[in-house]
Amino acid sequence: MIRIVADSTCDLSPELKDKYGVAILPLFIRLGDEEYRDGENITPDEIYRWADAHHQTPKTAACDMETAKKLFREIAQAGDEAVCFAISGHMSTTVNAMRLAAEEAGAQDRVLVVDTQNLSTGGGLLVLAAADMARQGCSLPEIAEAVEELRGRVRASFVVDTLTYLHRGGRCSGVAALMGGALRLHPKIVVQEGRMQPEKKYRGRMSHVVMNYVRDMEESLRRADSARVFITHSGCDQALLDEVKAYLTGLGRFREILITRAGGVISSHCGPGTLGVLYVSGE
Repeated sequence: MIRIVADSTCDLSPELKDKYGVAILPLFIRLGDEEYRDGENITPDEIYRWADAHHQTPKTAACDMETAKKLFREIAQAGDEAVCFAISGHMSTTVNAMRLAAEEAGAQDRVLVVDTQNLSTGGGLLVLAAADMARQGCSLPEIAEAVEELRGRVRASFVVDTLTYLHRGGRCSGVAALMGGALRLHPKIVVQEGRMQPEKKYRGRMSHVVMNYVRDMEESLRRADSARVFITHSGCDQALLDEVKAYLTGLGRFREILITRAGGVISSHCGPGTLGVLYVSGE
């Protein structure tokens, strides 16, 4: 049996994790002297309240080694194999922690650790693709080869409502944050080769910005892999989510249009009101 494991930044909903049997290794979130497990005992809204009250971005850290070792040891002892997905190694040490945990558990021959070179449901797309292949009876080498090919075709991007959280986390300058707020600028951030890069700036109300962002991707979306597309957000109005979903539905391309809310780690760095459309390119 091949089991699917991912760190908590994959941002899959509880329903998707249950449906595909994905085991989650939570990252840590530190609010001052208090430490929490992403997705287990802290919510994004609680993080926002703390961050705004303290004018800080929470600290985040890799998954717990002992928890990972215990899981990998159980997998090996059961005679199973696993594919384990981690947020980009350029953004976190989680992938290294997972590999070391597999070695210390004596499970390195049974646990394939994958650096998604992505974040949020950019990694989640790979998780679900691997789960699909495991259900179809593919072997670990076959899944590894397919994931390697898919990884370069994941298209992950998002637009942010506020630059404050990126600024607090050292991801944009104070001047940029100030000007962004004054001019109502909303950058589009893309993930390329495991790193976040600004690509374009939109101006105006976030509801208009989001729809312009999605429309700008239409040509690529029409050529995307038809299996699924994610709408992932960090706390957006339902009306806006419905509008984005209706637009994507109107393309007549995707078999699944999945809406998920970003977890605590991702939300800690992007702030409230962020929205991304993530998919696998068909090219």
